[in-house]
Amino acid sequence: MEYEPVTHTATDRPLASLPSGSEVTVTVHRYAGGPGPTVYVQAAQHGIELNGPAALRRLHGRLVDAAVAGTVVVVPVVNPMAFDHRSYMTPPEYDVMNPNLNRVWPGDDEGSLQERLAARLWDLVVEADAVVDLHTGTADMLEHVRFGTERPAARRLGEAFGTEYLLTDDADADGRRGTFRAAAARESIPAITAELANSRQVAPAAVETGVEGVLDVLREVDALEARPTPSPDQTLLRDDPDSTTAGASGLFEPRPGIGVGDYIEAGEELGAVYSPSSFERRETVTAVSAGVAYSLTRESVVVAGERLASVARPV
Repeated sequence: MEYEPVTHTATDRPLASLPSGSEVTVTVHRYAGGPGPTVYVQAAQHGIELNGPAALRRLHGRLVDAAVAGTVVVVPVVNPMAFDHRSYMTPPEYDVMNPNLNRVWPGDDEGSLQERLAARLWDLVVEADAVVDLHTGTADMLEHVRFGTERPAARRLGEAFGTEYLLTDDADADGRRGTFRAAAARESIPAITAELANSRQVAPAAVETGVEGVLDVLREVDALEARPTPSPDQTLLRDDPDSTTAGASGLFEPRPGIGVGDYIEAGEELGAVYSPSSFERRETVTAVSAGVAYSLTRESVVVAGERLASVARPV
């Protein structure tokens, strides 16, 4: 590897035109050094997940003064329409068929608006030797990195990123095939999804995890000369596709004392859904399956069918 001082460029990449003629564009940063691997990093597929862009802004300050082998390509806000509307998904007025960008990869040049956006970004992805997709979980979620089962190169990236918990799953299972990570895996590109803590606001600890995690991925693939920071003791979990969902609409209150990281048994009581008007208990919520709770809904208004708890089994 040849490590050379970075040359940084930032360009606007047109993705689509809106009915008014306004263009949807994303800013693409390139940090080019000597010969070496290409690493693609993106954030904000979902518009309320703010810690990814915040981490990449701070990463910029670290990379512009670094010596790099290869090229780091960064798209800090990959879904500007959702970001500008401060919404999780793209407003359905733009694409009622595919409001979730993370279900349409690798996109389609002749498809719906979201599919076209993804297709115009996919050209950047297929040039990469490794990809990192930064997300932000709910307020009560274990910070973790996801990678596909049977993907050893992706697992090495996930371990290098350095979160305490690692989640593995079948990326091609129903409901996941259109995700960015699954599409990259089908192209044989090692890909990880980092779930940082706390959507909707910038959290310094989550931002720091994102910065150091991406830097350690770059070290793992030898884009940066130093070795990755030794990871903490890590727990590997296999994601269970059967989440516990609300059977009734109302106000959900979890059982006192339960929290993420707890091991819960199948059938264990997690809380209850109440009517906020009549005060009746509409449902006692019990866990569908056993495992470590990595995501829990806290006191919240819920609709029948909405996810309340996700668990993963220790590997």
